[in-house]
Amino acid sequence: MSWFESLILGLVQGLTEFLPISSSAHLRLTAAFAGWHDPGAAFTAITQIGTEAAVLIYFRKDIGRIISTWFRSLYTKSLRSEQDAKMGWLVIVGSIPIGVLGVLFKDQITGPARDLRLTATTLIVMGLVLGFADWLASRDEEGGRHRVVKQRKTLRELGVKDGLIFGLCQAMALVPGVSRSGATISGGLLLGFTREAAARYSFLLAIPAVLASGAFEIKDVAENPGHIFWGPTIFATVLAFFVGYAVIAWFMKFISTKSFMPFVVYRILLGIVLFVLIGTDVLSPHAGESGS
Repeated sequence: MSWFESLILGLVQGLTEFLPISSSAHLRLTAAFAGWHDPGAAFTAITQIGTEAAVLIYFRKDIGRIISTWFRSLYTKSLRSEQDAKMGWLVIVGSIPIGVLGVLFKDQITGPARDLRLTATTLIVMGLVLGFADWLASRDEEGGRHRVVKQRKTLRELGVKDGLIFGLCQAMALVPGVSRSGATISGGLLLGFTREAAARYSFLLAIPAVLASGAFEIKDVAENPGHIFWGPTIFATVLAFFVGYAVIAWFMKFISTKSFMPFVVYRILLGIVLFVLIGTDVLSPHAGESGS
């Protein structure tokens, strides 16, 4: 991997990680369109540490409060009913599905799941799911001629069952094209949560999963260091951090007043374009893969 490739891929990672359009798909597609080798699951996992560091800093007050209250609630019974203590448990519960499925299907995730035909399919299907979920949220918020405005749930109403469903949605993002934020936000909207509540829990839920995935990949790379270029990868990770922080700040403001429809349209169009390029042999479904 060259330094120029790491520059472009770091920018792509930072720009797409928190938007519901799939960062893993865009890293894969960037490599395919540019004629580069697939950056691989290890590169993706490590650069995601940079974007998750942005989450840690942006939500530092929330995270510090949750961790502190959760730890103190372990030996102080009166704190166990506090929202922050509950949130600590809910993040743990919601992280279980992706941890289990990530280990069970690691070979498929790093191999067959990176086929561009599957990426195109998930871009379109999850785009439609996000569009439907967003429509339901808009209908509740705006009401109508024969409907009253329906109050959507906040994080205070998040329960263990909700946390597990969020977690299962997050686990779907193991497949390129799904999008971690897209899947979890869609799940949250379908469960009746507000856009802001779904996005906030989505970001908090991603922290342990992404950091664990990155640490696992670093350990794997340390045992077999020949297949990753550390200099460019670290550069891309740092770049992804700064770009990712700016995107979080923008996205949290955006969802407070706007719908997700621009992202829905973008996902569907990108998926269709991919199918056309693959169907006309302009692009191989395995373009950019190592050895292709």
